Amino acid sequence: MEDLIAYIARSLVDDPSQVKVTKRVSGGTTVIELRVAQEDTGRVIGKGGQVANAMRSLLRASGDGKGSRVVLKII
Repeated sequence: MEDLIAYIARSLVDDPSQVKVTKRVSGGTTVIELRVAQEDTGRVIGKGGQVANAMRSLLRASGDGKGSRVVLKII
């Protein structure tokens, strides 16, 4: 899951070296944190949050199928 988010983010930003993805698991929830350069945050979020919502949909679709919750935080 982290690789998918990192790949998408690196494709969108001006400075791919600033993309950092970390994963934390707490109970039944997986939190994926995406960090990008401050000037690239808007590109990753997209107009009206469309890009961020699309990435969240991909995370739900690529889940483990056990009903665990996946949260994407863009920092």
